Amino acid sequence: MSKQSEQILEEQLVAQLQKMGYKYVLVADENALLANLKTQLEKHNHIQFSDSEFEKVLNILNKGSVFEKAKTLREKKHHIIRDNGDNLYFEFLNVEHWCQNEYQVTNQITQQGKYENRYDVTLLINGLPLVQIELKRRGLEMKEAFNQINRYTKHSFSAGKGLFHFVQLFIISNGVNTKYFSNFGKHKQEYLQTFHWTDEQNNPLNNILNGFTDAFLEPCHISKMICKYIVLNETEQRLMVLRPYQYYAVESIIKKVQENEILNGYSIEKNGYIWHTTGSGKTLTSFKASQILSKIPAIKKVVFVVDRKDLDYQTNQEYDKFSKGSVSSATNTDDLIKKFNDPNVRIIVTTIQKLNNAISGRNLSKMKSVENERMVFIFDECHRSQFGDTHQNIVSYFTNIQLFGFTGTPILAENADGEKTTASLFGKCLHKYVITDAIRDENVLKFSVEYIQTFKQKEHIVDLKVEQINETEVFEAPERKEAIVDYIIQHHDQKTQSKKFCAMMCVQDIDSVIQYYEIFKRKRIAGSHDLKVTTIFSYAQNEEEIEEKIAEHYNLAAEPAPEYGNKTIPHRRELLENYVQDFNDLFNEKQNIKDTEGFYNYYNAVAKKSKQNETDILLVANMFLTGFDSKHLNTLYVDKNLRYHGLIQAFSRTNRILDKNKTQGNIVCFRNLKDKTDEAIVLFSNKEAIDEIIVEPYEKYVEQFNDAVKKLLTIVPEVQAVDALYTEDDKLKFILAFRAMMRLHKKMSHYTEFDWDDLQMEEQHFADYTSKYLDLGVPNEPTEKISILNDIDFELELIRRDTINVTYILQLLVNFQSKNNPKDRESIEKDIFNLLNTEVSLRSKRELIEKFIQESLPNIEDTDTIPEEFEKFWVVEQDKALDELVKSENLSEEKTEKLIENYLFTEREPLRKEVLALRVEGRPSVLKSKEIGDRILHKILGFVDTFVSGIAGN
Repeated sequence: MSKQSEQILEEQLVAQLQKMGYKYVLVADENALLANLKTQLEKHNHIQFSDSEFEKVLNILNKGSVFEKAKTLREKKHHIIRDNGDNLYFEFLNVEHWCQNEYQVTNQITQQGKYENRYDVTLLINGLPLVQIELKRRGLEMKEAFNQINRYTKHSFSAGKGLFHFVQLFIISNGVNTKYFSNFGKHKQEYLQTFHWTDEQNNPLNNILNGFTDAFLEPCHISKMICKYIVLNETEQRLMVLRPYQYYAVESIIKKVQENEILNGYSIEKNGYIWHTTGSGKTLTSFKASQILSKIPAIKKVVFVVDRKDLDYQTNQEYDKFSKGSVSSATNTDDLIKKFNDPNVRIIVTTIQKLNNAISGRNLSKMKSVENERMVFIFDECHRSQFGDTHQNIVSYFTNIQLFGFTGTPILAENADGEKTTASLFGKCLHKYVITDAIRDENVLKFSVEYIQTFKQKEHIVDLKVEQINETEVFEAPERKEAIVDYIIQHHDQKTQSKKFCAMMCVQDIDSVIQYYEIFKRKRIAGSHDLKVTTIFSYAQNEEEIEEKIAEHYNLAAEPAPEYGNKTIPHRRELLENYVQDFNDLFNEKQNIKDTEGFYNYYNAVAKKSKQNETDILLVANMFLTGFDSKHLNTLYVDKNLRYHGLIQAFSRTNRILDKNKTQGNIVCFRNLKDKTDEAIVLFSNKEAIDEIIVEPYEKYVEQFNDAVKKLLTIVPEVQAVDALYTEDDKLKFILAFRAMMRLHKKMSHYTEFDWDDLQMEEQHFADYTSKYLDLGVPNEPTEKISILNDIDFELELIRRDTINVTYILQLLVNFQSKNNPKDRESIEKDIFNLLNTEVSLRSKRELIEKFIQESLPNIEDTDTIPEEFEKFWVVEQDKALDELVKSENLSEEKTEKLIENYLFTEREPLRKEVLALRVEGRPSVLKSKEIGDRILHKILGFVDTFVSGIAGN
């Protein structure tokens, strides 16, 4: 009987591992495993154990859960009392010098537990089974191997001395596809938590014999993964292994630091940043980098810097999960200074504001002792935090530091908008893992973006020029907001899978937040919905009053409020206090915003409710749109102008993976952001995007600024002259002239050599002109905007959905068949054929779907059976097409099916020689090989595109 392909694969793998330095050992069962373990531990520790001494070693190994055994494995020294009373110290694994261990490979170990199980290939390090590999023959789904490991976990891994609880990593493969994952122990193992290994450029190494084994299972590398790149999550008591892009990012930072242990002064060339798309696990990456760097003797401190207080708290909580007490979070500036001066504190988490305070004014003398210390600063979300004077203050004060940044949306040349790019502040990008990489690898969810048209203009207003129309009035119209809230109420259950998940809504500004909240609240009181809507926004002590017409329309002054002059319009703070009370009533809490600490506590309470899926909709203007992670959030309603990094950051609130039910992030846009979305996706998917702008030398900006000063002084020779500007034209000339100066000042202020003495205007005069500029505001445009509110119908209509597939067509067919009105049927039929013509993924299916509509659909009476009848129709047509393909090219049907199956599993286009091997009459002549091979391949790819791609969509 011939060998099964799985057995051949196993033999080839074992042979390859032996060539790489693993010694083969025959281990039939647990007794042989224990005997080999004794020999290997003796060899590794250069000692001999008596039988009774080895029993004591086994007692140490036998204690605890998978998580506790992982800690036991990594402990530096273990201790037993020898038979003669002496102390004996030994280790199970050399963690510090991970290559200095003993490596063996074995296969087909039999373990008797609840049932007898036989394991495929086991890698032993110092005799302990630390890596378990399960194989399936080519063509079978990898998930079978995954399920098999789950079965072993329940049935036999804990049997006997429980040595298989020491497995740190599992590998599953069907030859052409290979994944790895950590041992979750008692926790439910999700297939979502299995990962492909890649090279540094994110190219998958899927073939276990051709790429994966050489890269991942090489003895030193697998040891490094176990010793350095598995995080023991203390809170959840489970092992977390880093994904390849996380590994390469940390390695690149470590390399940069080790190359520059002695800095000899600050230099941007010695810094760098990591571009990993939002939602891909930057916190774990940054933690691991901080942890490893803090153990380098030359590095006295690693400082992790966030730009908001809530992220300070969130990061500290996350870090504490990974390793209890491993980081020290500063509660205030004095506490931060104390931690800087404490040599025992190796990792600090702080906000950029506290850091800036610590190196300013009266605190300078307290920080003197650390000014020249060798430190590494890691900046979270470095596309935000590092613009402005603070960056300059940090690099000017500390003389012996390196800076590293993490961002999912770097500031590149295209989206810089006059600011400095991420590269110009942090140096070169050290590793990239962009949004398309993450979606391909299923490390974040894809987006389904819907664009909802919220109003229709009546025909006669198209004669008006665009600049004459008051667009803001239309978008902020109360009637439009009412219609949007009605739409959300109607569709919220569908979007969130009957509230299995929750949503966020981002709107244009704080006044819009207030208006939307009031509508939701009024409709809830009226019984139109039972959605739990929460909100939070910032306010200033001396801000402008809410416009009277807005207050009137939304009945904001309905409750008694303190009077301001003759008005009873509440201040935004008073409104937020009302909303906090609504929150307390809703969740039986006692939050208040009487002071800063109260506001911060309310912020955390709002965040917690969303993270725990207790809130239905979190309504915001700007808060929570970056850095907020809630795995239960799957929908974002957008009534806000977004672009570039702001758009991707906001959309990415929905893309965190949770479970098999959360398949995508739903984005519902009530503004047409289609072009902006495409623009942002293209920019942040482009690894070749230009990340540096060639800037002018400082002297050039000084020259331009001084020229601008001369121009300004011809309009207003002194500050008081601004008050004498009478006409709108004169005011506009001043505004434009001073705006040019402000822009130049902003660019110059980033330079280390910036000095007011170089400029022909004193700093105080500049500040005085700034006040006049702000007080004056922009004068009214010469052409008055025309209101078109009376010429608009506020009604909502889906104008585009960007995740469209056969399932969507079937839903349209159900609607089509259920309509009796000929006009309705005609409208839906038109929509279907329009989709078939325009949607790229459906074009190849057009002919068949049209055939189904014309021939099968009229005979279906029960609309619920349409999907089932369509599937039957599709299978018949698929079989016909395959039969036609095989006969027309005289191919082996069995081989063709297998080749298509492999192509679907591996996503690797078949080679010409594989295609030609399908021919019954064998390979054609050399001259005809290319022509015939390409023709058959084209037909196979066409078959897959028509019958498989896009069919099982969500």
